[in-house]
Amino acid sequence: MDLQLFDEVADLVQSMAPTELGTIRTRSHRRGIKLWLDTERPGREHYEAQLLSRRHVDGTEGMALEIGFHSEYPDVKKNEAVATVLADSEQTWRQHLGEEAELGAFFGAANWRRLSECWMEPDLDEPDLAFELAARLVDYVSAVEPLRP
Repeated sequence: MDLQLFDEVADLVQSMAPTELGTIRTRSHRRGIKLWLDTERPGREHYEAQLLSRRHVDGTEGMALEIGFHSEYPDVKKNEAVATVLADSEQTWRQHLGEEAELGAFFGAANWRRLSECWMEPDLDEPDLAFELAARLVDYVSAVEPLRP
């Protein structure tokens, strides 16, 4: 795996995201990328693409690549409020994200919420993976940001 995969995703997201969404900020590391808008520092509500153990996703051995929106407040009630807004808007975001997107508790952190999907056993050496990840992150940002208060 190229250790710069998520740095490349960050660059691609910057060039692909619609400017009307706001100023895209990213922080990438070896196992993922976090994306947020307009503030200098990431908030509790943000977007990520990250490698996870499949044991957290479907209970099997291996690796998954999770892509989507996260609400990570310490208070579960705040996370539930965010999830309720998304649940009420499902018809809208589902048109953009398709059946792959799932709204629910975060993998391994039951108090957090997510609207995301997982790609099982991704080929991290696939030449087009960075582009595919960036495009899917932009899909999530484009679908979810207009729904957020």
